[in-house]
Amino acid sequence: MMTLDKLPLGRTAEVVRLYPNCAMRERLQDLGVIPGEKIVALMRSPLGDPIAYQICGAVIALRRRDTVGIEIRAEEQMR
Repeated sequence: MMTLDKLPLGRTAEVVRLYPNCAMRERLQDLGVIPGEKIVALMRSPLGDPIAYQICGAVIALRRRDTVGIEIRAEEQMR
């Protein structure tokens, strides 16, 4: 398993869980970042942070500090 901050651009992953100490846990869940959902890393800002992700048909920008608490299963691991 790995965390969302390690997902390369253009790759897809499945959300496995949000760590209990994740600072934005409730907000992320409201945005659709919940176990079982697919998430795609779309683009990085010019300075490298935040990164735009597509989830549940929406594009959201998340800072690295908020993605380290999201455990994912990379596309290759889903097969």
